[in-house]
Amino acid sequence: MAIACKTGEALIEEKTRLLEFGRHAAIRRQRQGLGRPATFNSLGFKFICGKSRRGAFLLHRKTRGDRMRATLQEVKVWLRLHMHDAIADQGRWLRAVVRGFFAYHAVPTNSRALGVFRYHVTQLWFRALRRCSQKDGLTWDRMANLAAEWLPSPRVLHPWPSPRFAVKYPR
Repeated sequence: MAIACKTGEALIEEKTRLLEFGRHAAIRRQRQGLGRPATFNSLGFKFICGKSRRGAFLLHRKTRGDRMRATLQEVKVWLRLHMHDAIADQGRWLRAVVRGFFAYHAVPTNSRALGVFRYHVTQLWFRALRRCSQKDGLTWDRMANLAAEWLPSPRVLHPWPSPRFAVKYPR
């Protein structure tokens, strides 16, 4: 059964639920003797109620594991198909993939997932390069140099919303 909402769109009851989430949800749930506030997935992230180092409320956004696994699986298939291409060609393509992943997922509180993604891409590339020769001499040190040369380092690209919206326009 569908429920009509203000915008005229229909909400499906089985897929729609109301969550207690936000700044005061953890305190309310603790008073009631319930566990931590529920998390939810949206826009490729898992949204989690958390705390900052000072103890204040902080919204944590973490890359969804299924999305990361799907991207890594695509990288693995591509590397398998292009195993015998030049390292420079592989590096250019992998740089574009990693840069695109970072362009979307490089938000505050998600830097650990960015590092994990880059590490796994490096590991997949290492395995593909080792498979393409019977006389393989590729060491992990050389692979680390290739990764440093071709793959961007993980860093947060999108600032917190407050500095982003605190723009003064000359009138």
